Amino acid sequence: MTSRWPLALVFAVAACRSAAPTVPPQAPSAPVAAPARASEGFRAPEAIRWARDSAEHRALFLQVYRAASAHVEREAATRAPGTWAVVLDADETVIDNSLYQVERSRAGQPFDAASWKAWCARREAVPLPGAAAFLSRVRALGGRIAIVTNRSAAECPDTEAVFRAHGLAYDAMLCKPDAGPSDKNPRFEAVARGKTAAGLPPLELVTVVGDNIQDFPEESQAIRERGDDAFAEFGARFFVLPNPMYGSWERN
Repeated sequence: MTSRWPLALVFAVAACRSAAPTVPPQAPSAPVAAPARASEGFRAPEAIRWARDSAEHRALFLQVYRAASAHVEREAATRAPGTWAVVLDADETVIDNSLYQVERSRAGQPFDAASWKAWCARREAVPLPGAAAFLSRVRALGGRIAIVTNRSAAECPDTEAVFRAHGLAYDAMLCKPDAGPSDKNPRFEAVARGKTAAGLPPLELVTVVGDNIQDFPEESQAIRERGDDAFAEFGARFFVLPNPMYGSWERN
């Protein structure tokens, strides 16, 4: 997620059905990653409901992460371990904040920095479909993982805590400087040049994954004006995930 920062990467509803219980009967417990549906009398906007409830949303996330994994496997076969990296956005790419969207919609309130900071502090975001498996596969292949997010530096500790709580692998978490620019390009460059606070060496960026066009190096909504050839990297080195809830497209 990049625009209307923070990004920032949308909970996918995971259905869980168990076999008939033995006596005494017990109700099956919900999976940890399953977000609660909206309460009675409230109907979230269609974009939020699609992101939370649709089979298509889950299918697309799994599809994109599988394609990204296949690409990484090909790239890893020709590179030494520890010399290359993947870069991912956090919100609506790796972790799902759609519950925040539901809560703001239910209250009739838009996004604002104070409510977002409070949401981050709750540490209730959960992994999106396919994200954990992709990160584990990158790590197994010898790649490094850089999370470049427009959550602020003040929100970084809570973000890292969410990643650790859900076993989401990463090597560097590059948050937006407090009161600093949301442009991610300097942080992409820091990963490539080995200038991260995590102390990573210079790394070749073989794959970038995000839900906003600004999650990709040197890209913006202006790419729409350049024709289909401008999108050649997408599906090759760049992999974009669906986020109908918000994005830099809202400002166009």
